[in-house]
Amino acid sequence: MEDFSEFVGLSRPTVSKYFNDPFSVRKKTRDTIEVALKKSGFRPNMFAVNLNRRRSNIIGIIIPNSADPFYMALTRRIELIANEAGFLAFVLSSDGKAEMEDQAIQTFKSMNVAGAIIAPLGIKSHHATLEELGRSIPLVYVDSPLDEQSAFVGTNNRQSFGLIVDYLCRSGEPPCYFGMPSVNTNATTRRAAYIEAMQSFGLEPRVIDISDAATWDFERFAFEEASRLFQQGTPLPTKTILCANDRLAFGVIAAAYEIGLKVGHGNECDIRVAGHDDHPLSRYACPPITTVAQNYNEIGRLSIELLLQKVGEVPTAGQAVSERTLLSAEIMLRKSA
Repeated sequence: MEDFSEFVGLSRPTVSKYFNDPFSVRKKTRDTIEVALKKSGFRPNMFAVNLNRRRSNIIGIIIPNSADPFYMALTRRIELIANEAGFLAFVLSSDGKAEMEDQAIQTFKSMNVAGAIIAPLGIKSHHATLEELGRSIPLVYVDSPLDEQSAFVGTNNRQSFGLIVDYLCRSGEPPCYFGMPSVNTNATTRRAAYIEAMQSFGLEPRVIDISDAATWDFERFAFEEASRLFQQGTPLPTKTILCANDRLAFGVIAAAYEIGLKVGHGNECDIRVAGHDDHPLSRYACPPITTVAQNYNEIGRLSIELLLQKVGEVPTAGQAVSERTLLSAEIMLRKSA
C-alpha cells in the first residue's frame, strides 16, 4: 500500500479510504487511483487489511460436509446475502471430525472474522472451543443447535415429525422409525419427536434397533443396516419406515431394491419409505421420496441476517431477527410412501 501510494502520488490514508469505499473520495482522486491501478496491477491483500481492522468484513461458515447438496444450497444462500451486505463469506468443512472443526475455528480466529455461522457436530464438538469462540465474536448455529441458549436458526422437528407421522398413519400402516447415527443433536431430537408424535396419536412407537456407529456416511450406513434387517428375514414391526433424514432413506430404498422389495404406496408394493429434509436429490430417487421439507433458503437468509444484526448491521427489511428461530416444515408427497 505504501509503494502504491507513492506510485500514484497520494497519501496512504487517501488511498486506504478509496479501497474501503471508492465513493468516499472525490471523483478526480478516484479516477487518478483507478488509472494507476490499471497501470500497476496492484490489488490490496484483503486478508492483511482485515487483520489490521478492528472488525473485518469476513464471515466464517463451518459445515460438516461440503459435498452434501443440503449444505451447498444453504451456504450459497448465506454467501449471496453476505456479499450484498459487503461481507466475504469463507466456508470451511469439518468433514465430521471434531479436530477439523477445531482447526476451522483457529483459522477463523487468525483471519479476524467478524462473526461465524456454524452447523456444529454437536455430540462430537469440543463445546469449550466453541464457547470460547462465542465470547470473542458473534455466532449463529444452523441445522442442529449446540445447546438451548445459543443463537440458532433451524427446523422445528416436533412440528415436522408430527406432520409426517400424521400423514403416514392416515394413509397406511403407522411408521416404525429408522434413526440416524449419533453425530449431532438431530439424532436425539428427531427420535424424541417421532416418539412424541406416535404417542400423541395413541400409538406405540416402534424404533428399529440399529448399530451405534458414529458416521456421516448416512447412505452407506442405512444401506448396510437395512440389508442386515431384510436378510435376517425377521418381519419389520410395520411395513412403513420413517427415516430420520432423506440420506438414510436413499440407503434403505437401495437395500430394498437389492433383495427385490418394491417400495411405494399401493397394494402392489411391499414397504413404504419416508424421509425428512427434502434433500435436493430426494425428488429424483427411485421412487421419489415422500418427505418433509426444511426451508434451507429461509434458514440461510435468517441465519446471515441474524449474524449481520449481531455484528451491528441494520437488518435488510428493518426488522430484527429472533435469537432462536424454529421454522415449520412442509410435507412433500411423492411415490415412496
